[in-house]
Amino acid sequence: MNALARSVAPAQSLRLDIDDVSHEFDFGKSRLAVLSNISITIEPGEFVALLGPSGCGKSTLLRLAAGLEAPTRGAVLEDGRAITRPDPSRILVFQDATLFPWLTVWKNVATGLDARGILKDQEHRVDDILKLVKLDAFGDAYPHQLSGGMAQRVAIARALINDPKLLLLDEPFGKLDSLTRLKMQKELLQLWQRSGFTALLVTHDVEEALLLADRVIVFGDRPASIIADITVDKPHPRRRDDNALVALRQGLLEKLGVSHDV
Repeated sequence: MNALARSVAPAQSLRLDIDDVSHEFDFGKSRLAVLSNISITIEPGEFVALLGPSGCGKSTLLRLAAGLEAPTRGAVLEDGRAITRPDPSRILVFQDATLFPWLTVWKNVATGLDARGILKDQEHRVDDILKLVKLDAFGDAYPHQLSGGMAQRVAIARALINDPKLLLLDEPFGKLDSLTRLKMQKELLQLWQRSGFTALLVTHDVEEALLLADRVIVFGDRPASIIADITVDKPHPRRRDDNALVALRQGLLEKLGVSHDV
């Protein structure tokens, strides 16, 4: 575990092992290979970012880790046990907030507790989580009344209410304007530091990866294999103009095949 990984109680996070995973999609008479021999270990409390070309298999890896699909070959494990199905301890947050438009913010956040039959005894936790994401004044609002950033905070609150040990984030800020994105990055970092969950973030934003993650893993073109696994040995909060981060950004862009003058 690297020096910047969180020191947290075991109940707050998990170890994720991607063990020699390959994955293919079946299209009738043909098969499309998307992942090739991927092996990654993410220690409890680590924040890891995945970078790579569009369509290379990053989001597929998140779905495997969430238990929404099984790998064609290899294994995905949490704390040494095979992941075979979805579980509230592993929550996937998508680029679109996907809130229920007919429910208030409060009821959207409460859906996980309600589905598990424990909402009546734990209603206070909904209020606590809304306060944590700075939306306690919007519990009675409906999704159409929210900004994009507020809606995404609701989606993250809905995930956190389940006390996830692993938070999987698939371009969660990709559709936000630049200023809202910067605010949401800061808020996500603070939530991670407070809660101690393990985090795996898919992003196309090299700077975002460097500002948030302990490690940045770079995938090549489909079928994706790992072409770099880089430790970001800088304390939080990080500055975009930090010389070390600027150099890492340049190195990552070159690995992604982007000209050095970008």
